[in-house]
Amino acid sequence: MASLPLFSLETWILLITFICLFVAYGSWTHGVHEKMGIPGPKPRMYLGSINRFNKVYYIDDKECAQMYGRVWGTYELRRPMLAVMEPDMLRSILVKECFNYFTNRRDLRLNGDLYDIVSIAEDDQWRRIRNIFTPNFTSGRIKEMFGIMKHHSRKLIDKLRPKVDNNEVVEVKSFFGPYGMDVMASCSMGVDMDSINNPSHPLLAHASNLFNISIPLFLLQGCFPFIIPLLKLLGVSLIQKSSSAFFRTVVEKVRAERNESSPQRDILQHLVNSKTVDDSREEKQKEGLNEHEIISQISILLMAGYETTASALMFLAYNMARNPEIMKRLQKEIDSTFPNKGSVQYEALMQMEYLDAVVNESLRLYPPIARIDRVAKETIKIKDITILKDMVVLVPVYALHHDPELWPEPEEFKPERFSKENKQSITPYTYLPFGVGPRNCLGMRFALVILKLGLVEVLQNYSFSICEETEIPLQMSPSGLLGPLRPIKLKLVTRSIASENVECN
Repeated sequence: MASLPLFSLETWILLITFICLFVAYGSWTHGVHEKMGIPGPKPRMYLGSINRFNKVYYIDDKECAQMYGRVWGTYELRRPMLAVMEPDMLRSILVKECFNYFTNRRDLRLNGDLYDIVSIAEDDQWRRIRNIFTPNFTSGRIKEMFGIMKHHSRKLIDKLRPKVDNNEVVEVKSFFGPYGMDVMASCSMGVDMDSINNPSHPLLAHASNLFNISIPLFLLQGCFPFIIPLLKLLGVSLIQKSSSAFFRTVVEKVRAERNESSPQRDILQHLVNSKTVDDSREEKQKEGLNEHEIISQISILLMAGYETTASALMFLAYNMARNPEIMKRLQKEIDSTFPNKGSVQYEALMQMEYLDAVVNESLRLYPPIARIDRVAKETIKIKDITILKDMVVLVPVYALHHDPELWPEPEEFKPERFSKENKQSITPYTYLPFGVGPRNCLGMRFALVILKLGLVEVLQNYSFSICEETEIPLQMSPSGLLGPLRPIKLKLVTRSIASENVECN
């Protein structure tokens, strides 16, 4: 006892009171699901249910689904969330009740300069931005941009050739990432960044940093949300400030070099043409975007588009290398559609059925976004489940895509699931690589064309092959978007010398 600090009685009372309050605060939100009879993993003080069964959050979702069914309660730190994989409930949440109850996605609020991007904008602002942004991704507009895409896919092939000739191992993301970035930069701003020939281009480094969220900051804002206003006042952001600032600078520079009547037909110019005459008026504009919103939409298109496109192409290459018979069948369709390595045409590309099945199956197995979410505006009851006002509804896309009852042998790569004959038997709202409903991914068609064109151009000329440095099975990264912990490495061989089983040196 003599070694204990000689505090006064009042100090001891304050200290004990603080400890009791600290402990109580860390867990008093953790009884929400239990009171409503919703099963789920037992939360821990402050940490909630994060990584209860697996350190990789989307694999943890899959294990929760196996234990608790298609609806369970979870806690992200102190915040209760409802995980939903039940198809009928997903239809109500993502489509039927979207405008009335589930219009908005979750906003962590510490978004820095990207506070008005379309993916986190809410209600009327979201509708306005989306209505202006959407026409850039119609089939007609994408067809207009297809020539630009082909320019960059040819550069991709040229860049790969020395690696193939020298029988080198290829880190696939380091090629597909720049290809996607160059396509998006050219289509969105009319600028050829040529990052495919400049692997140290700062665009690539900053795009890769976008989703490197500070874990201490994430924990701080999640455990003590009352300090978020102070953090915002201090300019603290979950999104890497240096990266978002770099992209804004790039876009602003391009924007400054053109006038309002520029003949450009890229996405940036379309948004500029929508700009209201007077950005300073107090009344919110009903149609056009202001200058800040324009810069934000182009910035996020480049930043988020890079990572998701690179990831999707990387996994496509991996699946081809691991399934050579499927790759050969796809190459056969490519050769019959574009004989003698003929120029890829937009209409023919979009009509390739087996290509579509291969891409869809790869996105099922490895969806770029492992989770999507919505926030309930008001309390609503769906299929006997009460969803409280402000409750975050989590849709575990990766777990949904690996549900063995919905997708037999879910870990197997089987493009025939998406054949014309089988596609009709897929349960609606169980395949969500781009989300679904009014708040699905705006650039879905745009992204699919980039993926298909890149894959077809590569497979016209080369075949993918696993080698000693190819990790099988992949160990997945526990943070950021869905991806491998270590880079995927493959070899490519020129098709004229490709064989069924290519051995690596």
